[in-house]
Amino acid sequence: MLTQAEDRVKSRLLKYLSRDKTGIRHAVLTLFLTNDTFTTQQIYNHLLANDFDITYRGVSAMVGLMNTRLGILSINVSGDHNKYSLKYDHANIVNGVITEPDMKNMA
Repeated sequence: MLTQAEDRVKSRLLKYLSRDKTGIRHAVLTLFLTNDTFTTQQIYNHLLANDFDITYRGVSAMVGLMNTRLGILSINVSGDHNKYSLKYDHANIVNGVITEPDMKNMA
């Protein structure tokens, strides 16, 4: 059973992914499920390697939105580049949402 806060995160995430026509959001969330930290450049390179048509600024905007609106990312601003990671307590919610059959068909 999800808590009320977890249910809100899941709801926002489902709405966010429902507008993912190319599968790019799904790909970024899947990348974050590796439990690693990534710079915007690393995410951008990953998406290019997987044939997504996106600009560096587009990646920056997407990750920023995931951080501020969805609240599922942690950000480390201590170095030269911001490093993003999936918040540990949201990993199960993200994994559950992106592996739902309806979400797989959208990507």
